[in-house]
This record gives sequence, structure tokens and C-alpha cells, in this order.
Amino acid sequence: MKLLSLNKKIFLILISSFLSTPLFSEDSVDIWKNKNLKKKEILIKTDDLSLEKKKTRINIKTKDSKETEIKSRNLNTSTSPIYGLYDPNENNLTLEMWTNSEGTRVKDTIDRINKIKLSSFSEKLFVNTLFTISKLPGQNMTDEEFINYKIEWLINNQKDKMISDFLNKNKNFPNKSRIIKYLVDKNIAKANLKEACKKITLIDSVVKDSYLDQFNVICLINENKKDEAQLLIDLIREQKLSNKFFNNKVNYLLGLSNKVDQKIDDSTLLNFYLSSISISDFNYKPNKQTSIKIWQYLASANLISINDFENNEQIKDLEIVANRSSLARSLVLEVYKNIKFSFNDLLNTDVVYLTLDPTKARALVYQKILLSDNVETKLKYLFLLNDLFKNDKLPKVFKNYLSKELKNLDSEKIPLEYQALVAENIIIERENKLGKIKYNDKSYHTSKVIKYYVENNITKKNIEKELLKVHKKLKKNKKYKISLKDVILLESLKADGFFIPKEINYENIIKNNLPPAEILNLIKNNEIGLASLRIVELVGEDSLIDLDHQTIYIINYLFEKAGLIKLRNNILITLLPDRAET
Repeated sequence: MKLLSLNKKIFLILISSFLSTPLFSEDSVDIWKNKNLKKKEILIKTDDLSLEKKKTRINIKTKDSKETEIKSRNLNTSTSPIYGLYDPNENNLTLEMWTNSEGTRVKDTIDRINKIKLSSFSEKLFVNTLFTISKLPGQNMTDEEFINYKIEWLINNQKDKMISDFLNKNKNFPNKSRIIKYLVDKNIAKANLKEACKKITLIDSVVKDSYLDQFNVICLINENKKDEAQLLIDLIREQKLSNKFFNNKVNYLLGLSNKVDQKIDDSTLLNFYLSSISISDFNYKPNKQTSIKIWQYLASANLISINDFENNEQIKDLEIVANRSSLARSLVLEVYKNIKFSFNDLLNTDVVYLTLDPTKARALVYQKILLSDNVETKLKYLFLLNDLFKNDKLPKVFKNYLSKELKNLDSEKIPLEYQALVAENIIIERENKLGKIKYNDKSYHTSKVIKYYVENNITKKNIEKELLKVHKKLKKNKKYKISLKDVILLESLKADGFFIPKEINYENIIKNNLPPAEILNLIKNNEIGLASLRIVELVGEDSLIDLDHQTIYIINYLFEKAGLIKLRNNILITLLPDRAET
């Protein structure tokens, strides 16, 4: 993955939030790519920054901002409910981390983040921020809106373990039924009715939902508690929360009727499940419009087979669904395997596939792959089939299969012209395991000074002695220049109360690598939750270990100013020391 320059990221982010904050750069760092700027242009940008600071709506030095802060706090009464997963102290956060923020800005920032595929670092920071127990933003956000952002993220990202923890820690909250319905449907889709029925026990008298009530009836029938089921059915009907379809199916399951409606209803997973268990000769042909949950249920309940795909249109629908979900990818290849071709077709694949429609062309090439025993021939058709999928905008169908086949090849037999292409298409699950730290005195940040953050029971006195020792050694090296990583360590030590020798001068580096003024203003205004989200947005999809030194410095600086010391220390431990390869 090519990393976006920090300058480009910040520019895009600030434009999207209708803020324009010029940023400084240092020639030697070359992150902002401003080496060709004239001195006059730099002076103009500096003046613009000063003007922007005066104009910003988050100027904490003005009387108005103080009044706004007081009004914001007054809007959050002590009796307002609070929801979350983590104690604020776990990450140096507070109950008031949102109270000074305006709700619309918080919502807009979360909406933008939801469009980004977050790296593990960004996601962890996002989760710690959004799911820390806290009060609401000061204005323009209700309890229900705030909790909905949490619920939507949990469901959309299928964080089932977090959902379980959230339900355990928050007994009653707005739209609780949404989470329970998600869990119920997920287990029905797995054809695991027993587990789905367990989720119904999470319902209490506060939760009112006709879908869950109807499913509860099915659970009671399945557990042979027909009397209880009948009582619940009567209540549902009295409240007019059932329909003719549901009543017919339930009466049949209870043995109150010998006739059952043969209609298959796929409008909801529950109705589809009822259709499948009540119709004796159940026969349903899914298509590209069929929901993924129903596809999952059909596969899990063994209600779908290769023979269900009798023509090209049905196979095309299957291909489209497989590209949307990993559910049917293996089934696509099984269908390809069963399409009949002549011996002559397979012998002349290179010519014949060009005359076929896209689906049959892919099927022919796939069968050719299965018959190929020569590495070079196999590679030729593997990459041809991969291209055919890409041409029809179905890249995900073949991606994992291709990677698996390439991994199984004898690397010594791969022709030179294919080696780069093979390496590019093998999916590697990178584990960012940290090797053992190798201390050395070639720089401040690789010295034993870093032990203060890595190891326990290290005294300040010993660290200050070590710092002076390293400083004396580096001072003799006339070619040595302080790096941004050095500054990260030295600034952290200074903030933690250490004495830094006056001869170690890095003020110019700090001035030339200032963080975005907009985020600094959020921190100064004690909008720590929103500031943390903006850091998530800033880092985005980039892994922590892939970040350039300037980005690391800026994040570390922001964490420190925000009082997020545990997060700051994590960066120090992860990114500063030299480590042995794992």
C-alpha cells in the first residue's frame, strides 16, 4: 500500500470539515513536499496561520468560548444516562471528554471515518474513544443519536464479542432491540436456532419489538413450550403485531391446522426460515437480489446445491453474490467444474474461450487450470482467469483461491517472468510482532534511556545518568544531527519531569513540525474525544509501523498535549527502539 503524504491527508481532511489551517514543514524532513517554496511564500503562509488562529471558532482565549463551555456543560445534566464499554481511566480519558464539543461536528467526523478502512492502530484508537463511558457532546446530539453511532459501528463491522460485552455492561439503552435482532438473524443465518434463541433471553420488559416477539414464539414452540407460545401469540395478535402469513405458519407448527400456506416469504430472514421449515417440498432459487443473510441460511441449512444453477443467468447471479460476500465463492468454482466442455474445447482453450460468453469462458479456463500439471502452464491460466474476473468487475471471487494456489507452487519452478506477479498476488497476513529491543548509543532514541518506558522499576535518577552519558558521547560526534525520533523521546522525558541538558537544542525542529492548529485548538478547548477522532481520521488506513517520522512526532505530540499518556507511551515503546527481526 502506498502511503499518502501527511500533507495530502491533512489537506483532504481539513477541506472536508470546512476548516483551512496552513501547516509548517522542515526542508530536511521532506514530508510536506514543499522544498521549492520561496521564502516570501513561507512568510505569507505564516501570516495566514496567525490570521486563521484569530478567526477560528474554537478560540479558547476569548470570553465567548468560556461562556460556550459553561453552556455546553449545563446541557449535560448529571442525571443523563451514559453508555460505553471502557472505564475512562483505562486510557487517561474522562467522563467529560465530549461535553465541550458540538454534536454536529462529532457526527460529521464519525461519518467521514466510517468511509475509511481503518488500520488496526486507527481502529483501536477509534474504539477506545467512541466506547469509553462518557457524557454526551454539549449540543446538537441526543442520547439516541450517540448510542446509534456505537450500535451501527458494532453491527456494520460484525464485532460480536464487543456486542456481547456491550450488552453485559449496558442493560438498557435506546434501540437495544437492533443489536438483539442482529444477533438473532446472524444465528438463524447459520441455521443455529438454539443459539439464536439464547439471544432472546437478553430481551427484558423495556424492549418492545414485534420481530423479536414473533421469533420468541418460534423458540417456545421449538422447546415444546406450546402453552407459553400460545399465550404470547394471543398477546401479539391482540396488539395487532402479527399478520396472516405468520399466523398461518404458527398455527401449522402448533398443530392447530393441517394446511399451511405454500407461499415463500423472503422479505425477512424470520419469514424465510418459517417458510423453509413449514413447506415440505421447499424449493427456492436465490438470485443477485436475494439478501446475503438468506444466502447464508440456504448454505448453512444445506438448501442450496450445484444443481440449482441450471442456466447462465443463474450462474451470473451467483458470481455477483460471491463478489459481495465470501459465502458462495467456492460454490462458483464447483458450478464451473460441472459445466460440460468437449475435449477439443479444453485442448484449444486459448482460442475457444474468446468465443464464449464471460461466464462460460471463466468456467473453461478454470477446468484448464485443474488439468494443468506444468507450473508455467498453470500460472498462465491462473492469471488469465484472474484477469477475466477483473474484466467483469468480480475481483473478489477468485482472489483467495489464486493466492492459495500460488502458495502451493514450488517456488524454485516459478519462471523468472512470473516471480514478481506471483509475489504480488499472494495474500500475506502480516503480524506486527515486535522483536527484542537492541539498545545502542548511536542516537538518543535507541539508547538505554528508552528503558524508562519499556521496563518497570527504572528510577528517574538512573535514566538521567544514562541520558547524560549518551549526550556526552553524541556531543563528540560532530556529524550527529538530532532526529525527529530523538525529539519524540526528549519531549516525552521533559513532559515527565526529566532534566534535559540545555545543549540539546531542537527548538527549530519543533517549530517546523507543528501539528494541525485545528486539532491543537480542540485539545486546548478540552474537546479530547473529538481531537482523538481527528487523529483517527488523520492516520486512517496506515499501520503504526508504516507511518513516517513526522506523522509519528505529530501524533505523539497531540497525545501528550491531550494528556493521553498511555497512548503516547505505546508509540514510544513500539516505534522508537531498534529491534531484532522476528
